[in-house]
Amino acid sequence: MGLRFCVGLLAVCQRWVDGGRFGGETGGVAETRFGSCTLCEALCGLEFQVDSGRVLSIKGDTRDPLSRGHICPKGVALQDIHEGDRLRTPVRKTDGGWEEISWDDAFDLVVDRLAAIRDEHGRNAVGVYLGNPTVHSLGALTHGTTFLSLLRTRNRFSATSVDQLPHQLVASLMFGHQFLIPIPDIDRTDFFLVIGANPMVSNGSIMTVPDFARRRAELRERGGRMVVVDPRRTETAKIADEHHFIRPGTDAALLLAMVKVVLEKVEGYDEVRDIVEPITVEWAESITGVRGIRELAQDFQAADTAVAYGRTGVSTQAHGAVCQWAIQVLNLITGNLDRPGGAMFTKPAVDLLRLTSAGGRDRWRSSVRGLSEFAGELPVAALAEEIGGIRAMVVSAGNPVLSTPDGRKLDKALATLDFMVAIDPKINETTKHADVILPPTTALERDHYDLVFHALAVRNTTKFSPALFPKPATSRHDWEIFRELGLRYAKRFRDKWFKAQLLRLSPTRIVDLLLRTGSHHLSINKLKKHPHGLDLGPLTPRGLEKIEIAPKFLADAAREVATMPVPQGLLLIGRRHLRANNSWMNDLPRLTKGKARNHLLMHPDDLKARSLSDGDTVKIRSAAGEVTVAVTATEDLMPGVVSLPHGYAAASANDLTDPAVLDVSGNAVLNGVPVTVSAA
Repeated sequence: MGLRFCVGLLAVCQRWVDGGRFGGETGGVAETRFGSCTLCEALCGLEFQVDSGRVLSIKGDTRDPLSRGHICPKGVALQDIHEGDRLRTPVRKTDGGWEEISWDDAFDLVVDRLAAIRDEHGRNAVGVYLGNPTVHSLGALTHGTTFLSLLRTRNRFSATSVDQLPHQLVASLMFGHQFLIPIPDIDRTDFFLVIGANPMVSNGSIMTVPDFARRRAELRERGGRMVVVDPRRTETAKIADEHHFIRPGTDAALLLAMVKVVLEKVEGYDEVRDIVEPITVEWAESITGVRGIRELAQDFQAADTAVAYGRTGVSTQAHGAVCQWAIQVLNLITGNLDRPGGAMFTKPAVDLLRLTSAGGRDRWRSSVRGLSEFAGELPVAALAEEIGGIRAMVVSAGNPVLSTPDGRKLDKALATLDFMVAIDPKINETTKHADVILPPTTALERDHYDLVFHALAVRNTTKFSPALFPKPATSRHDWEIFRELGLRYAKRFRDKWFKAQLLRLSPTRIVDLLLRTGSHHLSINKLKKHPHGLDLGPLTPRGLEKIEIAPKFLADAAREVATMPVPQGLLLIGRRHLRANNSWMNDLPRLTKGKARNHLLMHPDDLKARSLSDGDTVKIRSAAGEVTVAVTATEDLMPGVVSLPHGYAAASANDLTDPAVLDVSGNAVLNGVPVTVSAA
């Protein structure tokens, strides 16, 4: 009875909020409100000054237990997203252009077309793509995934396979669940080894760590050491104690050589010894261009506590899964897995493991190349070639034309669909192909609780952020959009009745139930009394019952590293900017003012060898295509390496990425791409 009463009370409170009696309407007196940024993985706490439904200012919340006052330019730009040009009502494509239609008509049109295509061609004729903003929206997670499961299609794709798929595959095979990912205990470590990651810009990523600069300073103050391995002298490398340039795509050779050095003084782990037996330090140094590999491994092993961490630079390359496996093996054999100061596991207020699958693999394959699924998704590099068998697409919170391999090919493929619906507030390079666009509210108009990144954070914290403003009368939250689509679709096919009923619960009510049944026994009401968030303490040892240190699939892939040839010619890598967010937020003046950032970086020696000069316009060619862009000279790049960001319409690294080249996990190979550069 008590739980039922609380759920009912929450429903009343939510109707009160949605009715407009909450937030921002202060009658001319500025009000201070607190919440969290939802634009990246950092979970930065924010302090808002609002008046009469408008944002007056945004700054970091110094009392937030995780971010401690940190804020980046993207957090300030939440105001621009809220107030800027975006869709607020559904639109339908007509011969004369986009036309506004009612929500009811839009829902009926979408369900009718999806149902008709399923009836005629089968359920796999409907495809799905989810962009990464999905995990930054509570409603998209609670209701979007439920609706998409009702489609019962095997043609599901997402940004996972151009990003963190190797992390999830390794966690699934080694530890038993795709989200049982070890997190660096940066606040207590003595030796922080960063490989192919730039947390000064990303604030962590698969290591939620806002305020990284201060945490790095605290590491130095306690006598600790940070070493960065990266083909570019990144913002993180510039504040490291030591930086090593490395040839793109060769990190697996470095890591396996380090593992072999450590095993010289460690007993056991025979299955790993067998894998690294052909590897020598001398060979690894010749392949990678890194000198002092033996000394680096010995220093890592000798530290009181140490942790190795790698991110997109190692995940999005030809041996991405092997790199992520070797990183965790290195942590394990040095005694730094599941211990303070090493690689640890979180204990969030809402257990992500209870809500997600363990991450099964190869239960079905794509129809053209026979690529394996993982956790119910196929590699997105296969999406363009699968269109044909796929006759309709549901695209939510994503712009794959700009963010997946060979976007130009995908652009052409999307134009051939029988039907497409996009859940997105913008008309962009992908959603322009939609027949219907259903625009959700933006971050400041909806409640938020982060289900994913609390589970990947360097400290256990929790926080509920009520909507800052009521939604406009003509708008719908993303969960309301998915609820209506799901209920109407389920009624049409009379299946998945239980899941359809889950759509009737609001995200806030679902989170309240999850909090109450979680290990910390919290509730939404308790969290509302702590607007800055609650500190649940440092990471603690989990005590894993079983670790599969050398799963056969990963062991077989690791053995292939020993046959790696020395990379030749110019190799392309990407890069991330603090003022951008993958393929979006590139239209906000606050973030894009100043010198253009989508230019090619190139070492002066490589420019000179090609009779090029700083500022020239150059043509970059790869096996997948070519782009034309300005070039900038910098000694922050290893000779033989060039760098171009992704996600820009004019010139993107993704237009040079070959969808035929994949890591064994199915992840796209975005780094170490062979290219030529010449005068345009």
